[in-house]
Amino acid sequence: MTEPFPSTSGPDPRRAAADAAPTRGDFELEERSSLRRIVGLSTELTDITEVEYRQLRLERVVLVGVWTEGTAEQAKASMTELARLAETAGSEVLDGLMQRRPRPDPATFIGSGKVDELRDVVQSTGADTVICDGELSPGQLRQLEEKLKVKVIDRTALILDIFAQHAQSRDGKAQVELAQLSYLLPRLRGWGEALSRQVGGRAAGGVGIGGRGPGETKIELDRRRIRTRMSKLRREITAMKQVRETQRGSRRRNEVPSVAIVGYTNAGKSSLLNALTGAGVLVEDALFATLDPTTRKTTTADGRTYTLTDTVGFVRHLPHQLVEAFRSTLEETADADLLVHVVDASDSLPEDQIKAVRTVLVEIGEERHGKMPRELLVVNKTDAAGDLALARLRHLLPDAVFISAQRGDGVERLRTRIAELLPQLDVDVELLVPYADGSLVARIHSEGDVLAEEHTPDGTRLHARVGPELATAVLPYALAGTNGTSH
Repeated sequence: MTEPFPSTSGPDPRRAAADAAPTRGDFELEERSSLRRIVGLSTELTDITEVEYRQLRLERVVLVGVWTEGTAEQAKASMTELARLAETAGSEVLDGLMQRRPRPDPATFIGSGKVDELRDVVQSTGADTVICDGELSPGQLRQLEEKLKVKVIDRTALILDIFAQHAQSRDGKAQVELAQLSYLLPRLRGWGEALSRQVGGRAAGGVGIGGRGPGETKIELDRRRIRTRMSKLRREITAMKQVRETQRGSRRRNEVPSVAIVGYTNAGKSSLLNALTGAGVLVEDALFATLDPTTRKTTTADGRTYTLTDTVGFVRHLPHQLVEAFRSTLEETADADLLVHVVDASDSLPEDQIKAVRTVLVEIGEERHGKMPRELLVVNKTDAAGDLALARLRHLLPDAVFISAQRGDGVERLRTRIAELLPQLDVDVELLVPYADGSLVARIHSEGDVLAEEHTPDGTRLHARVGPELATAVLPYALAGTNGTSH
């Protein structure tokens, strides 16, 4: 089954008011748009065996997928998403093939007949790259490249390339590099025999002076260098993780609730953060536009302060290398008091998006605390969805809040709903605090809600409502007969 694969690109939906002041996101978007790949300027060698250390050059691509399970609609949605990923990476999608099989072919991913058909498509379209909708083994990569005579990459390498383009912070760049090296290590093949030749000692085979070396093949040297670099990156990421742990610990001590915005890539998480806090972060109609988490403070209508964090988006079959590398960043979601799970109302299969996101969240949550924070579903982009699709989603997700972050529809209702679900200062205490512990009184004023205060000869008498952690700290000063009650 071969059919033209139309481009998913459309008119640029980004609209900004002409009189609005430029934000940090505007500058990032301009910088990202200013760098584009130029088609045809390649110095790569034509020998297909010399392909190992090339950077991805995605210009004119053909997509190929294997439909092993699920419905035809789900299989097509996966291929459509692959096309969007390829375009986000800077390539032009020319055609697409999909084969129905019980499982991918262990040698060539698709059957031998389909390989011949794919080669004809590549030659007729002039494509220079084939992208497979799945993760290929080193053997499958080698076999396909030998038969097709063009570069072959898989879905994982494509997503890693997009992450490498979009990472901005030192933390994000280190995590992406670690993921890329984890992916590359088992796939080192080298440039033919030259890199697998061993020299040194008797292995020099009589080469003599200049032929003796460390006794390692070039591939072994490269593997050792990669492992050394991966160890260094893990140490750097661990150090940066400790900084975030300190920041989160400070917020917990100060009883500042945290809200993490999670969801599928391009569901509108950054737009929602901007709508709720005016953060001005980068908003782009592209997959994985946001990799570096952004945290902003905001307040509820009754004056309670909380933090909102925009996190990296998820995708179907998110590469495990990325989950591992970005684990320290994703832990922000497991430590949150509330998850705002953003769903794209205009997507053809929104329930599949929800399932993909929850799969990763459960994995992270089980490792951290064994349970997930409370979740609030937010259906975004209602302005881009039809009435029938919205009616179906309202029936499917009765507790969700429906909004359009771009137009502002439903944002105030979402603010109210977040305030209702945030942890409350729900422990009522009556205290007599000695004057010598004046710092504790100041902390109660800072973190709690003081209902009554009286200065007596024995100390400061307080009636206050505080959070659970502070309630434990003030327990020694509770008046007789009051141990703190929750409301």
